[in-house]
Amino acid sequence: MRPIDLRSDTVTTPTPAMRKAMAEAEVGDDVYGEDPTVNRLEEEAADLLGKEAALFVPSGTMGNQIALLLHTRRGDEVWLEAESHIYWYEVGGLGALAQVQPRLIFGDKGKFGVKDLEALHEAPDIHRPRPRLLCLENTHNRAGGVVWTREETEEVAAAARRLGLALHLDGARLFNAAVALKVKPSHLAAPFDTVMVSLSKGLAAPVGSLLAGSRELIQEARRWRKLLGGGMRQAGILAAAGLVALREMVDRLEEDHRHARILAEELAAWPGLEVDLSTVQTNIVKVTVTREDLEAPALSARFEAAGVKVSALGPRFIRLVTHKDVSREDVDEALRRMREAYRA
Repeated sequence: MRPIDLRSDTVTTPTPAMRKAMAEAEVGDDVYGEDPTVNRLEEEAADLLGKEAALFVPSGTMGNQIALLLHTRRGDEVWLEAESHIYWYEVGGLGALAQVQPRLIFGDKGKFGVKDLEALHEAPDIHRPRPRLLCLENTHNRAGGVVWTREETEEVAAAARRLGLALHLDGARLFNAAVALKVKPSHLAAPFDTVMVSLSKGLAAPVGSLLAGSRELIQEARRWRKLLGGGMRQAGILAAAGLVALREMVDRLEEDHRHARILAEELAAWPGLEVDLSTVQTNIVKVTVTREDLEAPALSARFEAAGVKVSALGPRFIRLVTHKDVSREDVDEALRRMREAYRA
C-alpha cells in the first residue's frame, strides 16, 4: 500500500524538469556573486515580487530571521499575530538571534485589523522596548491557510506606517494566496519592506526560499546570510530548480486548492470532527477533533496505520495539506482509507 502524505507541502519531490535543470545548471561561487543561475533566480524573483532585489537563502526560517535582523536592534519590540509561524515554529529565533521581544496580536483566524494595532500603540516611554517591526503571514499556516486580501493588507500596512513600524511579510505560501485571489504576487507584497517566499512548499523545489526588498536591504541581508552560515558556493544547482518552480509551478496551485476543498467538505460531515469551511481558502485543511474519547495524536496514528499521513497540532487539531504529489485519485483514496479507520 503506497502511503499518501498529507502532512505538509514540504514533502513534495522535484519534478523531472527540475532534476534536468539541476543536472545542467551553470554554476559559480555565489558568495562571490558569481553563480549565474542564482543571479538569474534572484532577478526573476525580485521582478515577480515587485522589489528591487532578492536573496536566495536555504530556508524560509532563515529568510524570516534575516528580516528581523535587518529591521530591528537588540531589545526592540516586534508585533506579530499570536499564531504566526515566526513565533511558533522558528526555534525562538526572535530572542536567540535578533534578541527582540514579541508583542502578540490576538487575531481572528490569523488576521487582525487597524484597531488591533492602534490598541497596542503607546507613547514613547524610557521603560518600554521600542516598537520597530510588524510581521504579517500570508497565507496563515496555523489558521488553516487563510488568505489576506490585497485590501486588508494595504489597510493594515498603512496603519503600521503611521505608527512608525517597518513591515515584513512571511509569504512562505504567498503564491497560494495570489492564485486564490487571482492577483499578482507583487500586489500582495507591495506594502512591505521585505518579503520572504518559499520555493520548497507548494512550488516543489527541493531546497530554498527568497528574501526580497530594496537593493540596500538585500545587500545587508547578504552579510547576515553569511553570518548565519547560509553562504552557499555552487548554489546554482539548487537555484535551477527554483527557476523551474517560479516559471512552471505557480498556476497549478489552483489544483491543490480544489483538492483541499474536497477533503474539507467530506471531513466536515463526519460526526466528532469539525472543519471551519470559511478558512479552507488554499491548500490547508485544519480539523478540530471534538470527540471526547479521541485526541488528535491518536487519530493521526490511526490514519497513518491506514496509509494516510497527517499532522497532529496539539491535542485537538489535525492538519492536512494538499500538494502536487497528491492527485485527485489520491484524495479519493485517502478519504476512503481515513473513513474506514475512523469508523473502526
